[in-house]
Amino acid sequence: MTAYLHKANSGPRHLSGYRIMWMLVTFDLPVETKKQRHAATKFRQHLLDIGFEMSQLSNNLRFCNGKEQFETYVRQIERVLPEWGDIYIFPFTDKQYENIIRFSDQARKKQRKNPDQLALF
Repeated sequence: MTAYLHKANSGPRHLSGYRIMWMLVTFDLPVETKKQRHAATKFRQHLLDIGFEMSQLSNNLRFCNGKEQFETYVRQIERVLPEWGDIYIFPFTDKQYENIIRFSDQARKKQRKNPDQLALF
């Protein structure tokens, strides 16, 4: 039984703050025409539908459990790219997420604790 437990807790399934990652999708989409506004809204809604959280209107953030899942989301986003505008996707590790410095209302805020959802994996 001990050997089984040891084996189950090692290997590629072990979650590491350097393996699990976040992805930030940031975009600048034109909204001058009705068609452009519709495309931008549709793109933003798609990000929400696949589990992204809006941190600002043009910045969406999502947790990924590794590079494979990151690439899956990149392909999903690529399939619904609007005809116009720029979209950037930034990967960073969970350890890097812990070190984000945030200012709000001209004051430095405490570092955010990584979400409790990580315990689900």
